[in-house]
Amino acid sequence: MKYSKSVKAILFSAVLGLFSFTVVNLSVDRNQIILDIVMSGLNNAHYAPKNVDDNFSEQFFDLYMKRLDYSKKFLTQSDVSQLAKYKKQIDNQINDGHFEFFELANELITRRTEEKEGWYKEILSKPFDYTIDEEYETDWEKTKFAATDAQLKSEWVKYLKYQSLFRLNEMLDDQDKIKAAKDTTAKVLPFDSLEVSARKKVMKSTDDWFKRLKKYNKKTRFADYVNTITAMYDPHTEFFPPVEKKKFDQSMSGQLEGIGARLQQKDDYIKITEIVVGSPSYKQGELKAGDIIMKVAQGSKEPVDIAGMDIDEAIELIKGKKGTEVRLTVKKTDGTTKVIPIVRDVIQLDETFAHSAILDNGKRKVGYIKLPSFYSDFTRNGAHRCAQDVKKEVEKLKGEGVDGIIIDVRDNGGGSLPEVVTMGGLFVPKGPIVQIKKKSGITEQLDDDDNGNQIYNGPMVVMVNRNSASASEILAAALQDYKRAVIVGTQSFGKGTVQSFLDLDLYLLPQFDTIKPLGSVKVTMQKFYRINGGTTQLRGVIPDIELPDPYSQIETGEKELDNPMPWDEIAKASYTEFTDINYPKLKKSSEERVKKSKSFQLIEQEAKEIKEKKDDSKYNLSLDKYRAEVKELRAQNKKYDELKNEVKGFDAALLKLDIEAMQSDTIKLARQKNWIKAIKKDVYLHEASMIVGDMK
Repeated sequence: MKYSKSVKAILFSAVLGLFSFTVVNLSVDRNQIILDIVMSGLNNAHYAPKNVDDNFSEQFFDLYMKRLDYSKKFLTQSDVSQLAKYKKQIDNQINDGHFEFFELANELITRRTEEKEGWYKEILSKPFDYTIDEEYETDWEKTKFAATDAQLKSEWVKYLKYQSLFRLNEMLDDQDKIKAAKDTTAKVLPFDSLEVSARKKVMKSTDDWFKRLKKYNKKTRFADYVNTITAMYDPHTEFFPPVEKKKFDQSMSGQLEGIGARLQQKDDYIKITEIVVGSPSYKQGELKAGDIIMKVAQGSKEPVDIAGMDIDEAIELIKGKKGTEVRLTVKKTDGTTKVIPIVRDVIQLDETFAHSAILDNGKRKVGYIKLPSFYSDFTRNGAHRCAQDVKKEVEKLKGEGVDGIIIDVRDNGGGSLPEVVTMGGLFVPKGPIVQIKKKSGITEQLDDDDNGNQIYNGPMVVMVNRNSASASEILAAALQDYKRAVIVGTQSFGKGTVQSFLDLDLYLLPQFDTIKPLGSVKVTMQKFYRINGGTTQLRGVIPDIELPDPYSQIETGEKELDNPMPWDEIAKASYTEFTDINYPKLKKSSEERVKKSKSFQLIEQEAKEIKEKKDDSKYNLSLDKYRAEVKELRAQNKKYDELKNEVKGFDAALLKLDIEAMQSDTIKLARQKNWIKAIKKDVYLHEASMIVGDMK
């Protein structure tokens, strides 16, 4: 690793032995310091450090351009060509502590943003012609940088026309409702008035957007520059400036109690990174990790476009008093847009813990354990531990005489590694659960420590989906490798890496406190491996029995992120497989039921339509054709309302012990009864219970 001479001056030998330099020069640039410490940390601590060479430089350039102007609304191809002169020089600038490329990129995007402010005001000052048969591409990844200013301005016209058309269509729908109801008290407005109103709304939201863009300064763009460098290593290695690290810590401590979603600034939008278990978002069920928030509305009020908004401002819009409604307009991972209403509430901690129910599919009585996360007693003050809680639920279900048990880790993003190792030991004799490999190449095998005290040996299903990650994948993979359980659902996320934070301030001599704080960098330092030797990275866990999924034809998960670490394998651990599960027979019986199920037929149909909409992401800007397209989409979505009904012949109930324990807490009992109602509508859970019955 090569370091700029001026920065070597103030780095010193510190934690992890990452740095060892002596003071030679006190005249340094703060950005140089940050970049050199980050690069040294990546080189010395990252699981798979990169060679910062010409190949790195070219790949970095492509990723940086994607992030600098992701919507391709500000730069032209000539601007990109001007920056491309540095395409093979960026590695040298990173190593030498120079910033010519960054300085030019910052200057260009700042100037082009100022120019576009005049453009949108001019375009929105006069009516659009909605009779022209033309289309607007809503998926920016399918577009290219405009060749000329004239071509780019034409794209701005289409963009603003699309925004106006969206609002105009809503107002026309309202007018149609008034006419249909023959409401003489409501005023029917002429088209021209509605068109003016639509443009005014777009003008207001675009004004707000550009106010936020103006706050985006050189300091924040430098953080983006450094984060593009870290993203070259893997998607989970990130630089956090001091303010962003504070926000991260606050979000992890549950600051966003309004709806219970953890957010991250992504380009000019706010991205959902996690749904907090037990929160209003979790209960509502439609908001998912990976969704991008486009607009925020307070109930039925006019939505606020949050493009370019600082995350703190967005949080203030989303948060609110208990019982009030917020409506989020989000862009789903399949490219579709959806308005999701969420009633704000406080998070019920008891709902974040493992809890169980009895399922009755008409043939068998099946135990069901919902595990929202792999929580642990990190503070050592007697808090809940998920392995211990799951053990209690299993014992209660055994007491109810169930024919088998389902453990549900759908939408479980992971958590404590020791807990998943202990939990695995509840279902298998003493043996390995997971393997970990460090940068040094040393592999560690983690065995359950229960001395062979397996508490349950009956029929067992583990449910996973695309949001099951990390510890969830470790549990599912271990039980699959042992052939101890049948894994049911959809392919899991595929995250097989672990990260740790490095505080950049720790690598400065005390006399340089004046330039603190510098921030932190989150670095990938280890990889998980299955006991069969393969990693869950990229591939995740492939279920033994896969069920239809609305997003089955859309690529999702770790493999769709920028620069994911590769799949590989190490030596297989020593373990003994179970031999009592007839997988081919179970799979055949499940496939026959799925083919006959109207619900699963609808889900397969939905998957095709989602794929079609993602492939055809253009909207016609002719008013009549646009309205026809929207009407058709609504009709398509309407038929999926059936999936919200209870599954026929499927029942669920709370455990007797739990009902007795909650007699004095009527509020908690009511919440649990609502959970039972949701279970009865879960077609996936019904099929999982039938698979347990087949195993019995």
